Amino acid sequence: MASAEHSSSAAAPGQQEARRGAFSSRKVFILAAIGSAVGLGNIWRFPYVAYENGGGAFVIPYLIALLTAGLPFLFLDYAIGHKHRGSAPLSMARESRKAEPLGWWQVGICFVIAVYYAVIIAYAARYTFFSIDKAWGADPEGFFFGEFLQTSEPGVTLDFVAGVLIALLIVWAAVLLIMGLGVQKGIGATSVVFIPLLVLAFGFLVVRALFLPGAAEGLDTLFSPDWASLRDASVWAAAFGQIFFSLSIGFGIMITYASYVGRRTDMTGSGLVVGFANSGFELLAGIGVFAALGFMAQSSGVAVDEVVADGIGLAFVAFPAIISEAAGGSLIGVLFFGSLVIAGLTSLVSVLEVVVSAVRDKFDLKRVTAVLVVGVPAMVVSVLLFSTTSGLLVLDIVDYFVNQFGILLVAVVTMVVMGVGLKALPGLAAHLNRHGSVKLGRTWMLLVAVVAPLALGYVLVRAFIDTLDEPYGGYPAWMLNVFGWGTAGLVLVVALVITVTRRKAVTPEHDREGADR
Repeated sequence: MASAEHSSSAAAPGQQEARRGAFSSRKVFILAAIGSAVGLGNIWRFPYVAYENGGGAFVIPYLIALLTAGLPFLFLDYAIGHKHRGSAPLSMARESRKAEPLGWWQVGICFVIAVYYAVIIAYAARYTFFSIDKAWGADPEGFFFGEFLQTSEPGVTLDFVAGVLIALLIVWAAVLLIMGLGVQKGIGATSVVFIPLLVLAFGFLVVRALFLPGAAEGLDTLFSPDWASLRDASVWAAAFGQIFFSLSIGFGIMITYASYVGRRTDMTGSGLVVGFANSGFELLAGIGVFAALGFMAQSSGVAVDEVVADGIGLAFVAFPAIISEAAGGSLIGVLFFGSLVIAGLTSLVSVLEVVVSAVRDKFDLKRVTAVLVVGVPAMVVSVLLFSTTSGLLVLDIVDYFVNQFGILLVAVVTMVVMGVGLKALPGLAAHLNRHGSVKLGRTWMLLVAVVAPLALGYVLVRAFIDTLDEPYGGYPAWMLNVFGWGTAGLVLVVALVITVTRRKAVTPEHDREGADR
């Protein structure tokens, strides 16, 4: 058995890639990477973060964060995956066996994200149809929390909400079908169709929003610069946190996607395209959202800052109110919620692919088998936890903790381990420089090993102190301990357990030789 496993791992590079799958071209890879990066957070998080942190002045720390932390870490992910041709755990193990738990930590985070991300897409899918006849009536907030979600008091119930359950099952069926079709025919083909469609739909939405009465006031509220805010450390922390969350870096996605790209691909040039395309879409989202909020404020006879919201509140309460008041509101609603569905699906596919790829590499499974092994349990957990009357409450807690004490923490640890512990950055830079149009040198290594960890570490420490000082969301302590701290801790424990479950030999030397071919 041992010799068979070793021989499977030591297969020729061409055979390995044929078994794992690959993107057919650099263009498809770029579209898939953009699809992963452009998600719900771009649409409903960035505009609010920018508004809260200096408006137009926020562009300065945001761009600095992109150049000094976002792109450098994106290149790190690309280098690890492209050089070692494996999932996040396998690529980490091929760099050093000691680093494999980092890969499984990232896989665990992706599994958790997948199980709750799907339900938000289900919400958006239902609201796409609700927009046609404005089913929420005169009270969008009461409809969302009441008639639609039937939200319970804090706690956990098994009272399923039929409207959410059916939509959630359809979302999972679509995602598993895409995953089962493979890297190119599923993920790649979906990105080639969906990303241009997303840009067209959201672009049309922004144009329509700009012609709404009050749009100028909304944009003025967003872009009026508060230059004094640049002296506030929290504004810079918000910029680094936003760019990090929005680029899909640090939790295995870009490592996995990079492993599916041809060996002679210009990865650094591709990274610039992905990074700036993501930021461009965030700016577009900010314009569209605040133009619409300006209209809402004027219709309500209040200041724009009184109607500003983010996240769930923006999408499912504020925007339905806008749709109800605006001429042609049904079209705006279909475009907005349809954009959420598309952006969410491409991101969910990328998140789930991290887990599928890791399971395939670890246990040497065929793709469809791995998709079912990963997807069916994820769907079951998703349904049990998030299609019930308590689903939104659990989702809110899990989302906050897995982002703050999952993604950020593993990213900081990864940078320190790769840059300081393993001293792997020179070798990774040399790999990308072989075919990259943007050459990486000491500046990149300094940014990855020192600047980005310090900046993100500051964000992490602030979040940790704030969470201890004031329990998140006012939820009961037991819910925060189980679904918050418990989830974040369980992911790390499972990562360590899976690491010691040896099923497949890792041959770093062979992989390095193959990477040079």
